[in-house]
Amino acid sequence: MRILLKRMNEFNRRRWVSLLVAGMTFIAPSLGFGAVAQNAGPSAASCFPLWSLAPFLLMLVSIAVLPMVFPQWWDKNRNKTLLSVVMSLPVLTVVLPCNPQLLWHSLLDYVSFLTLLGSLFVISGGIYIKGEFAGTPLVNAIFLAIGALFANLIGTTGASMLLIRPFLRANHLRRHRAHLIVFFIFIVSNTAGLLTPLGDPPLFLGFLRGVPFQFTLRLFPQWGLVVGSLLMLFNIYDQFVFTREEIETHRALAEIVQARHPLQIQGKRNFLYLLGVMLAAVLNGYFAWPRGVQEAMMITMARLSWYTTPRSIHRENHFHFSPIVEVAALFLGIFVTMVPALEILNARASAFDLKAPWHFFWLSGALSSVLDNAPTYLTFTAMASGLVGASVENLGSMLRSGLGETLLAAVSCGSVFMGANTYIGNGPNFMVKSIAEAQGIKMPSFGGYMVYSGLILIPLFIIVTFVFFRG
Repeated sequence: MRILLKRMNEFNRRRWVSLLVAGMTFIAPSLGFGAVAQNAGPSAASCFPLWSLAPFLLMLVSIAVLPMVFPQWWDKNRNKTLLSVVMSLPVLTVVLPCNPQLLWHSLLDYVSFLTLLGSLFVISGGIYIKGEFAGTPLVNAIFLAIGALFANLIGTTGASMLLIRPFLRANHLRRHRAHLIVFFIFIVSNTAGLLTPLGDPPLFLGFLRGVPFQFTLRLFPQWGLVVGSLLMLFNIYDQFVFTREEIETHRALAEIVQARHPLQIQGKRNFLYLLGVMLAAVLNGYFAWPRGVQEAMMITMARLSWYTTPRSIHRENHFHFSPIVEVAALFLGIFVTMVPALEILNARASAFDLKAPWHFFWLSGALSSVLDNAPTYLTFTAMASGLVGASVENLGSMLRSGLGETLLAAVSCGSVFMGANTYIGNGPNFMVKSIAEAQGIKMPSFGGYMVYSGLILIPLFIIVTFVFFRG
């Protein structure tokens, strides 16, 4: 984002801020926030007044705006923690007198959420893929397909950080590489992480709130349509670019772009630790262990990885804890401020006039494109559960009705898929962009990237709507 900001003059900065703030001002009334007070029941209104939504909304807007306006200030995790604390204080004055149990449960979910992400982060940082493979269109497509599977085991962030560097090395002789990174972000960093709660943070939050671990496997048709289509489009387009390069350079790239060093995986024992994390999550869903057992198992796997992995592998991966500290700082504020927001949205869902599955698919996706998809997921599942008479504390109860299951699927797909629409839609997006630019690849601007997503992703999401969510 720094690189983008350096190219923006002061007028453009003000324009971006105005657009984002105006967008949130428009979105809130259009979703019914302005009408909520009139439709609220007296007990809910007295316990959670309408203003208690403000810290949650301000938290989300801050995450989108502050990195562009004050990039140096935002770079410090200390300041992110300060933001979370400041936004949480007004909420605490409402939640604690009303129902302290809600805050306690939310903080427990925060610990479980952070434990999963931290464990996957540490363990994936102990795996290093060394060497090069041939950067031909077919091999690149196969590599992205493998990355799509990895995204469901170690998360989109873990898979992105593990695979982006070998992907870049394989294609270092190519002249046109920006599209390679764009499709990597589309597939590995976003859309592929739909099949397990480990794949993307919002899905794990749903798992923590009662959604069965195997529910996301039911979304395989949606996953197959989107990921399969993107892989085919990538192979066709990359083949076109590859052939054009051969004509431009008057040389056979297929003979030049070849694996000089066979691929080697260092730190293989970490795959066992990843399996341990996955088993902890799956078994907890089946046996409902006491709170803390799942987290203890995950922390144990992470500690084993940290102490048994040679430090040379961490150095090769440029591993450091700053990214996970950033996540911890920001999500502390999100988990506190979302408590009254989720209760209000659940209790007053009928006031928002959102009923059709495609409403939830597109609105959760639209906000996930510019805001963090985890709280967006919780926001819309809260509204959806209210419509079908389910509990926001037990989202699994939505599966008792056909409409509830469809709405949950729509929010899950929208939150995961549409994080690919912009550089700021999902955490790995900008990280992958920065790594590519550090290796000399001229990446599309913020708007240029959205041209890619507008031409490729939006038509694909329209097809998904008509096939799965038009009811």
